[in-house]
Amino acid sequence: MPLQAELRTKVWKSVKLNNQNTFLIFRIAVNKITRLYKKLHRWPGLILSFLLLYYGITGILMNHRETFAPIEVNRTNLPANYAYRNWNNAAVKGNLIISNDSILLYGNIGIWVTDSLFTRYRSMNAGFPKGIDTRKIFDVHQAPDGHLYAATLFGFYAFDKEQKQWQKLDLDVSIKRFVGIESVGDTVFALNRSYLFKGISDGANTRFEKIELEAPEGYVNDVGLFETIWQIHSGEVFGLPGKLFVDALGVITIFLSVTGILYFFFPNSIKRRKQRNKKVKNMVSTTRWSLKWHNYVGTWTFAFLIILYFTGMFLRPPLLISIAYARVAPLKFSHLDQPNPWYDKLRDLHYDSKNERLLLSTSDGMFFISEGTYKPKAFRYQPPVSVMGINVWEPFHEGTYLIGSFSGLFVWDPTRPEIMNYPMGSLYQSPAGGRPVGDFKVSGFIQDTYGKQYLVDYDLGVLPLYHRQIFPEMPDNVRAESRMSLWSLSLEIHTGRFFNNLLGIFYILIVPLSGLAGVIVVLSGYLLWRKKYRNKKVNSS
Repeated sequence: MPLQAELRTKVWKSVKLNNQNTFLIFRIAVNKITRLYKKLHRWPGLILSFLLLYYGITGILMNHRETFAPIEVNRTNLPANYAYRNWNNAAVKGNLIISNDSILLYGNIGIWVTDSLFTRYRSMNAGFPKGIDTRKIFDVHQAPDGHLYAATLFGFYAFDKEQKQWQKLDLDVSIKRFVGIESVGDTVFALNRSYLFKGISDGANTRFEKIELEAPEGYVNDVGLFETIWQIHSGEVFGLPGKLFVDALGVITIFLSVTGILYFFFPNSIKRRKQRNKKVKNMVSTTRWSLKWHNYVGTWTFAFLIILYFTGMFLRPPLLISIAYARVAPLKFSHLDQPNPWYDKLRDLHYDSKNERLLLSTSDGMFFISEGTYKPKAFRYQPPVSVMGINVWEPFHEGTYLIGSFSGLFVWDPTRPEIMNYPMGSLYQSPAGGRPVGDFKVSGFIQDTYGKQYLVDYDLGVLPLYHRQIFPEMPDNVRAESRMSLWSLSLEIHTGRFFNNLLGIFYILIVPLSGLAGVIVVLSGYLLWRKKYRNKKVNSS
């Protein structure tokens, strides 16, 4: 019996010692994990906080473009690359020849009347609301009866000849962006991003019928993955309530950034003030308040913040390339789940007089509508068009068209598989590696009264095509009225392009790296709270 008792005692001591060792190892592991969370949250969080401040502010501004449209920024106060040089930065999209010595030049600068030499300019923007964004013009059209129409970012306009100003037409639309206008006899067709509108031309008195186009053959109810992620990121996927919720996340991002910065710097400041016998009461209370609410707000919103930061990573290159052409089913009960098969898919409109049919450019490709029907049919042969959309669609020769986007400028024959790279004078070859832009980032096209053609490149401006006549520089009166909208400036900052001069091509890494860092900081902060504070609460109970 004494031997058995002694054996039990030794076994018990061994088990107890093993348990203590296991517990010690566990505690060491927990401490290491906690220190890792601190490292992931503290220093990256400090650096990221300053980035998230401007992400939060610019994101809120971008979510309400029309609201902030009247606010403009003088381009002279911005880095040099935002100044207009040679009509770059999408200043011009196209022109409309009214007579031999009267040409309408339009684009992001609004609408201007100029002469055949493009030297003298007179503003034709009366009637548009205040703000350069309200004068963002996608198309200007003159009907056979002489009436002028304009498709703009925020509505469809007709020119009132008596009042000599543009008048907005009251049309039933949820998406106000109009993108194309065409005439067939006395009938005017207007296209916004979702519907076709038809009316008998009568200027400002024109009454339009709203037409929902039928689904094409083989229609599959899907949407672009890029569009889905974009709308999740902005909250638009759930309409105005969703946008307001993301606005709230923007405010929370700002709050967490500010309280995190305060908690990082204040403790050391408090120590230094104590050593100098200075008052620290207010700083101590501010530090405690910042920590308390930083933890509380971050804990309750971390999942939503992770979704916000993660989706933002894919909206700019290089990650954008991986989702640019992917298709997914629309989210049920969301803003994307629409009965209209063409909701937010229509991009431009053209009339083929030879075959008497309307042609459509859409996010799903090029289509045509035969007379007497509103069911689009896809062309067998498609031109290359950037995921950012078509910018140029002009008749070329005998049934061929010039198609321009950030993929380049091409001669497209709908009946032939061969496509010509127009500026390069060679057959088009699909770029390797999914390159998102072509030889030229085509943002517009100009043809003067003498037949001379000009390509408009987003970066380089107006370039002559197959001739040497240099396009005149932008005059001072146009430059003075063509400021940058607050929304556009916010977009430049939000996407990182604003820092191009500072970082060069590496600016494209700002969005994906800050998004990844944001996910890590938020997740590590939440896990740190669970380890440090929740466990403390459990132990105290």
